[in-house]
Amino acid sequence: MSVTTVPLRPVGKGGLWLLWIGIAALVAVAVGFALHMTPRIGFEVVKEGTGNSPTKADVVLVKYEGKLADGTVFDANEQAPMQVAGVVPGFSEALTRMKKGGEYKITIPPQLGYGDRAVGPIPAGSTLHFDVTLLDFRSEAEVRAMQQQMQQQQQMMQQMQGAPGAPGEAGPAGPPPGAPQP
Repeated sequence: MSVTTVPLRPVGKGGLWLLWIGIAALVAVAVGFALHMTPRIGFEVVKEGTGNSPTKADVVLVKYEGKLADGTVFDANEQAPMQVAGVVPGFSEALTRMKKGGEYKITIPPQLGYGDRAVGPIPAGSTLHFDVTLLDFRSEAEVRAMQQQMQQQQQMMQQMQGAPGAPGEAGPAGPPPGAPQP
């Protein structure tokens, strides 16, 4: 049995550079395509806030107005508490870029909003536009502690209202304690 060899010419230095330039151009086109095809939110700072930004684990208090592309307002609230991780991905991403007291205009593409689902007055495939003011934010642990404190205060108020002789409550009929019995 004989072995057949195919003669290959060595690659010249000029050819090697062309190969690397071709690979670099291909990588650049792939990166450009990936960046262009990845949905992103529109984020415009109207008024810069101060301090740190909330994290996905925080609870925020925001003032917002949400509109569809045709200008129809689908939701608005003057003081809405919400968990950063509990909203659509585009809104969550925007919240983590905000600072307390700041005002922002956000545009959320359908892929980072409700996608192909219709939700209430929002049609499927809608781009969402928001005007948002970040009023305040707290960690989830701080919010839980505040809720527990409020519950304890409510329980104390209920106990005080239910106690005999408490202001505004009529006690049992009869003479006051220590008075002679008839």
